[in-house]
Amino acid sequence: MSLGDNKSIIRNGIEAMNNRKSPAMVDDLVAPDYVDHTNQLNREGAKQFYTLMFKGFPDYHRTIEDIIAEGDKVWVHSTTTMTHTGEFRGIAPTGKKVTITGVNIYRIVDGKIVEGWSVTDSMNLLKQLGLIEYTEKGRKLFPEDHL
Repeated sequence: MSLGDNKSIIRNGIEAMNNRKSPAMVDDLVAPDYVDHTNQLNREGAKQFYTLMFKGFPDYHRTIEDIIAEGDKVWVHSTTTMTHTGEFRGIAPTGKKVTITGVNIYRIVDGKIVEGWSVTDSMNLLKQLGLIEYTEKGRKLFPEDHL
């Protein structure tokens, strides 16, 4: 497959997540032997994760900021916006709209994602949901976060 084909697979997958909001889309995108190295998930684990995500954040929307392909890998820098209106991992809905950024690397073989790695600003997500707060010292060190 060409680099353009690999980028299209990822673009189409993100579009499917944004529009279908169904964990069934994982079967369309990833190989049966898929491994998410960051979160230690296989394909079924990824489906369970997206079930929780779409339940907790039904308006989940991921925007590609930049996408780069080289060999069998695709790198994606993205921004995700969503509102916490459903329970997520035992956290009652807060009604808060959150924005997080992340970088994902996908390895593609025969049109399917076989491996994935990610870096996501999870601490910022928890802060935006109001689940963690700076200490007094933290507020002094990072005053721009309290404007």
